[in-house]
Amino acid sequence: MKSYRQFYIDGKWVDPIHALDFSVINPATEEPLATISLGSAADVDRAVAAAKRAFESYSETTVDDRLQFLRRVIDVYQDRIEEMADTISQEMGSPVRLSRAAQAPAGLAHLTEIVKVLGQFQFEEVRGSTLMRKEPIGVCGLITPWNWPMNQIVCKVAPALAAGCTMVLKPSELAPVSACLFAQILHDGGLPPGVFNLVNGEGPTVGAAIASHPDVAMVSFTGSTRAGVAVASAAAPTVKRVTQELGGKSSNIILDDADLANAVKEGVQTCFRNSGQSCNAPTRMLVPRSKMAEAVKVSEMVVQATQVGDPFKEGTHIGPLSSKAQFEKVQRLISKGIEEGARLVAGGLGRPDGFTKGYFVKPTVFADVRNDMTIAREEIFGPVLCIIAYENEDDAVRIANDTLYGLSGFVTAGDVEHARRVAKRIRAGNVHINGARVDFGSCFGGYKQSGNGREWGEAGLEEFLELKAIFGYQPSRT
Repeated sequence: MKSYRQFYIDGKWVDPIHALDFSVINPATEEPLATISLGSAADVDRAVAAAKRAFESYSETTVDDRLQFLRRVIDVYQDRIEEMADTISQEMGSPVRLSRAAQAPAGLAHLTEIVKVLGQFQFEEVRGSTLMRKEPIGVCGLITPWNWPMNQIVCKVAPALAAGCTMVLKPSELAPVSACLFAQILHDGGLPPGVFNLVNGEGPTVGAAIASHPDVAMVSFTGSTRAGVAVASAAAPTVKRVTQELGGKSSNIILDDADLANAVKEGVQTCFRNSGQSCNAPTRMLVPRSKMAEAVKVSEMVVQATQVGDPFKEGTHIGPLSSKAQFEKVQRLISKGIEEGARLVAGGLGRPDGFTKGYFVKPTVFADVRNDMTIAREEIFGPVLCIIAYENEDDAVRIANDTLYGLSGFVTAGDVEHARRVAKRIRAGNVHINGARVDFGSCFGGYKQSGNGREWGEAGLEEFLELKAIFGYQPSRT
């Protein structure tokens, strides 16, 4: 079992001020795979102080300076991408095929994209006699989850570095090993001391200390809506900027002119990807009432073909959930769905056949779900799909928007113009038409209780900048 008890502060790996061991559990075996130390407010103080010192010089670096650094980090990341993928599979259970194809490459994609953005970004513009200048906001606190570790870490770190900010990262204590590896990648890429700092710990201690710290100018948080409210509350007294990417309960509207069988198949598979542990997963499938029986039949066949297996086993299968707590939450919500009268099409309670340990769950589909049922309202974060019938297109849009969340949405139609019209009516930060994948050069973020602010690409860079107007910068010509 490996030890990651130290924190990365001011360009060095240092011991915590007060050591408190915490075991990182392999969710496939329920056995410890590493030990970290949980930090305290005192460790946060030390990390923020380092970031504050570094900001004075790093904020004054040129765009070329920052581009050179980011390119070096890309080179180091590429050299260690296989190690990163294996690490993610061990700590949070992502099948290694997914880790190699998506989890680890997501970090590289954000680094590559921010280099493109930074190379053409205009930090200054003269309008009339005024200079409009975009400057780094300051020391940033970054708090990230366990479900897509590198995606969530790098989509914050990369634009912060590009903007000229310094930072303190608190990764999830459930999946911190990949974050430690990323810290070493930054170090090996030659990042100046204090620009990036990492303190492991729990939300109520380290997370709260970051959010409330008077020298932190901005907090970028990804996680549950409940935790997001706590972060915003802690940040409020110091009036710092808070950007949040929170929960989701995304709808997947299959319109009446769509190829239903193909749309249902793709919708179920997308919902189950990463064992359903994606905030933008299409967990509410909306189908015409007249086609419910066909949709149920197809979904059942997809579940029967979906295998569950060891993350390090080659092949196309889903792995375990990330933790015991997540396993128990999903079991509770499956039970609630049965209790409230949803029709269990496939899956259900307990582990799949052949599993006696590990946080593996049965891929599950419910039909005849009403949008007021608990499983249609709460984010389950497991491979659980709700199929909901709609009467007509207006009814489908109404159901899709009848949620506290607004992170993502999906629309499938035979006619792309038809899909476009419906997509524009969905109250969500991003909508996928006909199975389109995400675009790292676009933006990501939600409406309503799915958060505020945007990540990825140019929009993500803008979040780490302040806008200053310098009046009289350009003297008037007489």
